[in-house]
Amino acid sequence: MAAGKSTRKRRLATAAVWAAAASVVLGTAVAGGTANASAPVAVGVRPTIVLEHGAFADASSWNGVIKRLQADGYPVVAPAVPLRGPASDAVALRGVLQHVPGPKILVGHSYGGSVISAAGANDPQVRALVYVAAFLPAPGETALELSGRFPGSTLGDALDPVTYPLGDGTATTDLFIRADAFRHQFAADVPAAQAALMAATQRPIAQSALQEPATVAAWTEKPSWDVVTTQDLNIPEAAQLFMARRAHARVTLVPASHSVAVSHPGTVAQVIEEAARTTR
Repeated sequence: MAAGKSTRKRRLATAAVWAAAASVVLGTAVAGGTANASAPVAVGVRPTIVLEHGAFADASSWNGVIKRLQADGYPVVAPAVPLRGPASDAVALRGVLQHVPGPKILVGHSYGGSVISAAGANDPQVRALVYVAAFLPAPGETALELSGRFPGSTLGDALDPVTYPLGDGTATTDLFIRADAFRHQFAADVPAAQAALMAATQRPIAQSALQEPATVAAWTEKPSWDVVTTQDLNIPEAAQLFMARRAHARVTLVPASHSVAVSHPGTVAQVIEEAARTTR
């Protein structure tokens, strides 16, 4: 009897190993929204939603959106953005994209729009782009230029620049939003306590990143959606609409601050899911 039980246990363990292996081969073993990049994707799998945050934020700014997307069955990845420059940040994002098998929808907030515009170009697995209060630069344009092309941005007066030396003897300047100005400037429609947390955890962007010209624009080759914020003090509504119309994006107007993914996560998630359904 003891020998029989031992044999049955070994058979069960072997079966469990083969079942786990089979799930990986079929592309169903996913952790944190990613799977083995070499595994084929099962037929009918929904696209992975890749969320890029912008300046003065981190990936937690997508939490409300992620909760809704995951509840509706979408795999989600929200990597940290280095915020050093569109070209180098796009390289970092492409590394993430290569790790995620199958079709993908790229979503960029604010400066993250510049990053997905670069990273998504010439990638057949990127099915659509969703811009959220974001930049859609054309080659040669910078975020700084676009935000100042139309009146309404008050970001300059709210910034706290910090210059520090680098290891090669040069120096760089990082930009923060002052804590006392953060809510009014960045998140006016977010509860005060939550906005204070966002201010404390904000990630600075290199000043040079906002002055770096775009070299490619994925929106010229892929369908685009755009959540345009009408109460935005970072990127004026007029600037957002100019970029969205130029890209022939499907526009959703939201009476929100720049932090629309935090204050209106349901609306943002709905637009992302529309892009995913339309381009499947």
